[in-house]
Amino acid sequence: MARTNISSGTKWERSVGYSRAVRVGPHIHVAGTTAINASGAVVGAGDAFAQTKFILRKIEDALGEAGASMFQVVRTRMFVTDISRFEEVGRAHGEVFRDIRPASTMVQVTALVDPEMLIEIEVDAYVEPD
Repeated sequence: MARTNISSGTKWERSVGYSRAVRVGPHIHVAGTTAINASGAVVGAGDAFAQTKFILRKIEDALGEAGASMFQVVRTRMFVTDISRFEEVGRAHGEVFRDIRPASTMVQVTALVDPEMLIEIEVDAYVEPD
């Protein structure tokens, strides 16, 4: 099957060796995504809801480049630095996925790359073959 790598253009993709998303056949895997804007700044510092919304928009863009939409997402994984804020994260996730209802996981991690990052999200999507 053909493989398509989707880049977000960050400097880290080449040096670390990853892609924002990878599509192989009907499967699309979006890498862990944080609330970093094009300038490299954290969006929504201190606001888990705002970071989650920003991340989900970035993921939606990557899926679009891979030929999919949020409606094809079958799994989300959320890595949060403070699980007590799960309701903020869950509310933002629910605004996007309330009717789609992918399998979902939220776990607390010790830290993310930048201390201002409160959440990192990755998703898997499946697009029906033509």
